[in-house]
Amino acid sequence: MACKCGGRGGFYYTVNAEASFDRDSTKTPEFLLRNVSAIRIFRNGFFRSKWRSVAGNHRILSMDAREKSRSTILKSSKDKRVPIFVMMPVDTFAVDASGSLRIRKIKALTVSLKALKLAGVHGIGVEVWWGIVERFSPFDYNWSLYEELFKLISDSGLKLHVALSFHSKIHSSNGKGGVSLPLWILEIGDANKDIYYRDRHGLSNNDYLTLGVDGVPLLSGRTALQCYEDFMLSFVNKFESFIGSVIEEISIGLGPSGELRYPAHPFGDGRWKFPGIGEFQCYDKYMMEDLKLAACREGKPQWGDRGPQNAGCYNSLPSGVPFFEEGQESFLSDYGRFFLKTRLWNDLLQEWYSGRLICHADAILAKAAKILKKYQENEQTSVTLVAKIGGIYWWYQTVSHPAELTAGYYNTALRDGYDPVISVLSRHGAALHIPCLEMMDSETPPTYLCSPEGLLKQIQSVSKKRIINLIGRNTTERLDKTGLWKIHSNCYHSQAEVVRSFTYFRMNDSIFRVENWNNFVPFVRMMSTDL
Repeated sequence: MACKCGGRGGFYYTVNAEASFDRDSTKTPEFLLRNVSAIRIFRNGFFRSKWRSVAGNHRILSMDAREKSRSTILKSSKDKRVPIFVMMPVDTFAVDASGSLRIRKIKALTVSLKALKLAGVHGIGVEVWWGIVERFSPFDYNWSLYEELFKLISDSGLKLHVALSFHSKIHSSNGKGGVSLPLWILEIGDANKDIYYRDRHGLSNNDYLTLGVDGVPLLSGRTALQCYEDFMLSFVNKFESFIGSVIEEISIGLGPSGELRYPAHPFGDGRWKFPGIGEFQCYDKYMMEDLKLAACREGKPQWGDRGPQNAGCYNSLPSGVPFFEEGQESFLSDYGRFFLKTRLWNDLLQEWYSGRLICHADAILAKAAKILKKYQENEQTSVTLVAKIGGIYWWYQTVSHPAELTAGYYNTALRDGYDPVISVLSRHGAALHIPCLEMMDSETPPTYLCSPEGLLKQIQSVSKKRIINLIGRNTTERLDKTGLWKIHSNCYHSQAEVVRSFTYFRMNDSIFRVENWNNFVPFVRMMSTDL
């Protein structure tokens, strides 16, 4: 399958905001890590960009790949405030006695929204679930819950960041407010489990459709891409009057947890726990057919039989795993490069593992950008298109970055894996939703060679080069002064553009406790003050 997305390479994965990792568990003996090469890349300026702006005090936001030299000029964000959006609770909806979904504790929610508005919060983040709206049958869209919720938020004087969510949260919800994929999709999946990602053991989960079915009409006559496009069109038609006035940001789901990645670290079903390197997710029928085709084009048909067989398992550590070391059968070998990267073939991009992920993002964002184009061209209805990536910060200081490779981000000490995906976002005018703004290297287990700060610095550097807007978010809940101050300093980092907005994950009871509220309110007001 040929891809025309124009990117090369791969990117990164995220730790879900609700994920709970046992960072204080028994430490790994040092001898298990003796073969892992550590490179403190950013202290040596390895990825430091030499790019210089030619735009003076302005910034080019994006270039549409389908138009000639169309650019949008934005004023520098150096003097802007950073609006705060607070994400809705994970259990916003519940099933009532009649079996229908409803908004939980609506009176308490109304009070909470008014309190957040008084504190200076700019808006609310809302996940709009495919599994709720198109729940029972194809094209049967029911927007009533969101009509009620959006009106409640708007009446409170708050704006909206909407996250169109094509994944489920059954495995990540800890039994609270779990939302599945549409029931009619699950029925198709019961008969054909290859519509989901699979690992080398044949295990799958129904959190997200494999990108292998992006172009295969298995879903009641539609491809996955057509399902996503139809959903986006229905949303825009229903809430057109809100776009630009109340809805200011629209994030498009690109994978598990809404993030552009493979589900290499499935934390909700017991297969993986921190700091395991994860496993490659390419064993569904449709991706394997594509791998065989790519291998034949490469002239190595034997490479198309399976993914790497020497890449360990979910909870392996990098040491002693041949594929992630520096030997003849490693990620640096001819086979390793073929499997991971994107290559040119007959002037078209021949994509595999990381490249297929780039093309997946390119295809969905192209549809989203086309749908939103008429709103973005009108200042009165201007809305920001957003794409969410995450940050795998463990094993970041090794040469191979194994946890990132399994998630589809071809980022190593020898290769910048962010530039290809950010190039795609730039072409479609999408802002980049970045994680880890509250995290510090000093607070992570040193044994696991973590570097959330190095990861964030790399993303900021590439984003500045590609001239795209950044939107920040936290990966773990922080309501202490140290964590909140770290968020502020990263949002206004002296070496990077000020982020366009910040999404706080998420609204819950703890945020309103006196000791936390007394930290959160000054933080919001500090972020909302023009510098």
